[in-house]
Amino acid sequence: MKILIVEDEQLAVEHLEMLLRRYDPTVEIVGKAYSVQTAVDWLSDNEHPDIAFFDIQLADGLSFEIVEQIDVRCPIIFATAFNEYTLKAFKVNSIDYLLKPYDLEDITKAIEKYRNLKSSFRNQERSSTDTIKLALQMMNKEYKSRFLIKSGSSLISVPTEQVHYFFHKDKIVWLRISEGKKYSIDYTLEQLDELLDPKSFFRINRKYIIGYNSFSKVTNFTNSRLKIALNWNENGEDIIVSRERVNKFKSWLDG
Repeated sequence: MKILIVEDEQLAVEHLEMLLRRYDPTVEIVGKAYSVQTAVDWLSDNEHPDIAFFDIQLADGLSFEIVEQIDVRCPIIFATAFNEYTLKAFKVNSIDYLLKPYDLEDITKAIEKYRNLKSSFRNQERSSTDTIKLALQMMNKEYKSRFLIKSGSSLISVPTEQVHYFFHKDKIVWLRISEGKKYSIDYTLEQLDELLDPKSFFRINRKYIIGYNSFSKVTNFTNSRLKIALNWNENGEDIIVSRERVNKFKSWLDG
């Protein structure tokens, strides 16, 4: 797999190279660019790679300017320290993103997405420029504000701000509301990940997505993990932030 890296911080370039080679030792870094202009020059003079990693904020501007100046004929994965709330907009077509600080799991998911969609890239009619314009139009995306749930013979509309957390148990996804009641919903946690405002909710592990006001205490746990004291935790189980999500969880708590 041939890869182009567009990043203006040398340490970030080295970190990305290290993760890419841990993912696949056979990857070939065919080019590196440190600015909008050097990226445009490289893409003008060289065969386009299989995939490109673009940091959004470069020394001489935003990497969106690259695709405004030249048709980038490969899928792009953006890497940035921007808030995830904004970057949900870029998860369209061939575009994915890495939110700094990213790790091997993030790299793996991004490249696996590329591999899964590789055949569609060959037949893609929309150019990278058009795709980015579409992504920018999606910036004002509104996240889910309420859930329609069934309670006996009644239907109830529950505002999202009343939800403490979502969890998966016995092959069912449940939401827990402020009063401690729980209701089953017809969504997977993966779907909820896309529908919920990431400022207010965070997926801490495979089983739980928690709200900002859903817990009373966070403590250190074994193997560099965190343990959360959830409100209304009737299951009595330890609620653990998986180790690979700890740093992002801390960033989420810090706003």
